[in-house]
Amino acid sequence: MAEPANRRMEAVRRHLLLPPPPSQPQPSPLCPNPLSSHTVVEVEPRPVIIGGMVLDIHAKPSVPPHPGTTVPGTVKYVSGGVARNIAECMAKLGTRSFMISVVGNDMAGDFLLKYWRSAGLCTEGILQVHDVATPVVSNVFDGSGELIAGVASVGAVEKFLTPSWLYRFRHHISNAPLVMLDANLPPDSLEAACISQKVDGNIMLSYFFPVAYESGVPVLFEPVSVVKSRRIAPIAEYITCTSPNEIELVAMANSLSPPVKYNYHKMEQCKDKAEAVEYLFEMLSPAMFFLLEKGIKMLVVTLGSNGVFICCKEHTDFVKDQRKCKQTPFSKQLLEKLDGRFPSNNPVDLCRESCSRTCVFHLPAISASVISLTGAGDCLVGGVLSALCGGLDIIQSVAIGVAIAKASVESQANIPDHISAASVSDDAQKVLLSARTLWCK
Repeated sequence: MAEPANRRMEAVRRHLLLPPPPSQPQPSPLCPNPLSSHTVVEVEPRPVIIGGMVLDIHAKPSVPPHPGTTVPGTVKYVSGGVARNIAECMAKLGTRSFMISVVGNDMAGDFLLKYWRSAGLCTEGILQVHDVATPVVSNVFDGSGELIAGVASVGAVEKFLTPSWLYRFRHHISNAPLVMLDANLPPDSLEAACISQKVDGNIMLSYFFPVAYESGVPVLFEPVSVVKSRRIAPIAEYITCTSPNEIELVAMANSLSPPVKYNYHKMEQCKDKAEAVEYLFEMLSPAMFFLLEKGIKMLVVTLGSNGVFICCKEHTDFVKDQRKCKQTPFSKQLLEKLDGRFPSNNPVDLCRESCSRTCVFHLPAISASVISLTGAGDCLVGGVLSALCGGLDIIQSVAIGVAIAKASVESQANIPDHISAASVSDDAQKVLLSARTLWCK
């Protein structure tokens, strides 16, 4: 009698314990056999967001900081992480994504997951690991909301977002309208995502990217930082779009072009916005054009208060299968307001013209009452992806991203608590009215 009872107790124990992080592709209800490429699993088409979930610690002094001592100010815990921020922004715009990430089984991890569940968002792809510290970033800001210094501890992302964990969700990836990943992913996962791997002497298709790439799923690469942006080098040909700032753009181009060929020198204070934009185009266009030559289909280059460059081939179409997208009340309202709006000089339809000229557009930033700049870039990307999923075109979508970035800098949180479709559409219309075609040859 003791043996059956022991077996039952062992079964209960295995059921209650969290599984260890996988070192090889593991069977799951969604993936009955990881080595079977013919298994067909039906999953709901949703954008897939892969990368860091991070607890941000924001410290803002109320007086100028002094080295070597503390000063009065405020310290807050905020849900953060590039991928997490983008997914939350999309959710607040009505676009529910499938998040793949990792947290520790600690206070910070519980904080992040509690918020995620309270928002009604899916946690199926989020791995919670025992005896591992949740990724944390500690930031110190000045009185105007500019980042002075920061320290990031995101080792869990690099250690546990392995190719085998991503491979569990290959059906979500191959069926998605688009996939976004941040550069916190470890290089071996990025490499395994793009390059065939040998398993027991057999060639197995890559864990991630060609699943998206070969299925026609657009892939966006979010650079995260100058150092991590260089991780794009082995996978550039698989990337549909990337969203660097000026220095990340140059770092990415140089990672694909050793020795260093491209440079960026910040312009001295210039009150003439048009002059600043012309200088930035002259400085950055060689790196932008080079990255297009290397296989990246589109660049959305963020320029801070100087707005955004969109650089792409004229026939670029980001979301190829709109049947996988669900129009939300938010995107419907935006679509009605912005339908037919393009840059006023030399309008170009990026999705329908058949020639392959390279085009560069400039979309201006919107003046804002800045409280914090953290999260603005993530909101811009989240707004762009949500709008693309809602049926808007590339230029309209970036205009919406710029409008949501404005809402972000006017908020204490990384992602504003409330985003108004009316105010976003009004601001996006202002952006489109001032948009310009800088280059189309």
